[in-house]
Amino acid sequence: MVRKDCRKKHPALKVLLAHTPQMRRDYYGARSLSGLSALADVKLHEGEAALDAAALVALAADVDIVVADRMTQGPGIIFPQLPKLRAFVRCAVDIRNIDVAAASAAGVLVTRASPGFVPAVAELALGFMVDLSRGLSRATADYHAGRLPEVVMGRQLAGSRIGIIGYGSIGRYLAGLAKVLGMEVLVADPFVSVDDASIRHVSLDELLGRADYVVCLAIANERTENLIGQAALARMQPHAFFINLSRGNLVDEAALAAALRDNRIAGAAMDVGRAPDQMPSPELARLPNVIATPHVGGLTPQAIEHQSAETVRQVAEIVQGNAPVGAVNAERWTRRPETGER
Repeated sequence: MVRKDCRKKHPALKVLLAHTPQMRRDYYGARSLSGLSALADVKLHEGEAALDAAALVALAADVDIVVADRMTQGPGIIFPQLPKLRAFVRCAVDIRNIDVAAASAAGVLVTRASPGFVPAVAELALGFMVDLSRGLSRATADYHAGRLPEVVMGRQLAGSRIGIIGYGSIGRYLAGLAKVLGMEVLVADPFVSVDDASIRHVSLDELLGRADYVVCLAIANERTENLIGQAALARMQPHAFFINLSRGNLVDEAALAAALRDNRIAGAAMDVGRAPDQMPSPELARLPNVIATPHVGGLTPQAIEHQSAETVRQVAEIVQGNAPVGAVNAERWTRRPETGER
């Protein structure tokens, strides 16, 4: 909770909410917008397209804080052109398209939201596993097209083996759900320890070779670029399914498409990909043994409100001159509000 004394409005400070009208409806909401407006004067982006660098500089010329959705980039060239800007607040966890070094050089604070979408994404993973195993999407599409679906033997999750790549917040939550469903849980993550004796901590190679469902939840960075490529897919069992709920750049999409077309794995499901806004790539999504959703893993009211409300709490601290939880470069923040409490 934000301290009560941080809720006082600072009319001399102006905030730009960079979300398009559609993004405001889907990813910010009236309650958080009201909370933001109670803290400072809020300028809204009314265009239908995400702001590019030039448009962002033009719209943010007179603002102190930018609250940005995941589509609004923060390239290095904008910070020297916005001498009034004090903070760039991201309403998302992923800040890879913000040049934090350039922001730091200019004395601008950068913040990120914490993951409020853990249950939502984990539940989608379960939905993907059920759909892949029982052919729900395929049968429904056949019925909608006036065709009688083929009757195919399914597979139950109970007694199957899930392999979770990346044992962060979502991985831990998903592991707990899988255990309740009677699944054997394997985890591959060289950077964590697993203190649950019922979960097997294994190498990536072992996980790929043994899991019936391989769920990719690893962090996206230079080390994990194309983590799932030809060699990794070749280790998977022919009946196994691959599920990606992290980022598209963890997957060599050409290798995955080849494995799916040649039936070297049974199928795949993805909520992310290398298309714009981290959407699944259409070339992969159209394959018959693929289930794809348009990056909606965290699109639930509870998940969205968690992150948008967090930006309100962060702005409340920033206008007081305090670096909030979620700040990534607080030690380089020199453009603090002059009247803030230190």
